[in-house]
Amino acid sequence: MKMNLFITAITPGLALALIFYLVDRHDREPLHMLLKVFIFGAIYVIPTILIENFLLLFNRFGGLLGVAYTAFIVAGLTEEYMKREVVIRYVYANPVFNEKLDGIIYCVMSALGFATIENIMYVVFAFSDVEAVGYYRAVVSVPAHMLFAVTMGYYLSLAKFALTPGEHWHYFKKSLSVPAIMHGVFDFILMSNIKLLMVLFVPFVIYLWVVNLKKLNVYYNDSKNYANMNDNFDKF
Repeated sequence: MKMNLFITAITPGLALALIFYLVDRHDREPLHMLLKVFIFGAIYVIPTILIENFLLLFNRFGGLLGVAYTAFIVAGLTEEYMKREVVIRYVYANPVFNEKLDGIIYCVMSALGFATIENIMYVVFAFSDVEAVGYYRAVVSVPAHMLFAVTMGYYLSLAKFALTPGEHWHYFKKSLSVPAIMHGVFDFILMSNIKLLMVLFVPFVIYLWVVNLKKLNVYYNDSKNYANMNDNFDKF
């Protein structure tokens, strides 16, 4: 194993995880919980691969339909489900998940753990002779996992803090369906080899950044306002 490839593979995920740790500055999550979710996100790559290989056995479609099946079902739905499962299983009901920003933070940590192992598989093993793969994935693929997770966490928090069972179920479903569709579109564009779609790839990535930064900003401001309110309350 080339150490420089390994460093290239793990750096994007760790760097983005550190950024989100620093973003959560008003009610910072316990480091051990963040590490736990990150590590289990990485571990869940193994069952995800097994499920994906099983689902590929049913891909009897030809052409673009087969590509769509792989992009939306095998990759998009399966990977987003497993990344969300980590958060639901290990932190969703925990008292540390006490504000809406936490949903984004924990979903991002799970996704970056997942993306880091996936990156190692691609950069260090599958395409070790193609140095550009590491740089491409650092700029595009790993951040994409993060962006899908922002949307996931946005809706998962709305579900957790919903006032009615109907509202909870509505947002809980969206916490999987919306990031899975985003993931599917992302992969479909790259896998289809259609020039017209490739022209749309950069605008789609820009769209992902704009939409998800807005979602992150909403919850960041909520966290900031809540912290300020508590500080003012403590002064009385």
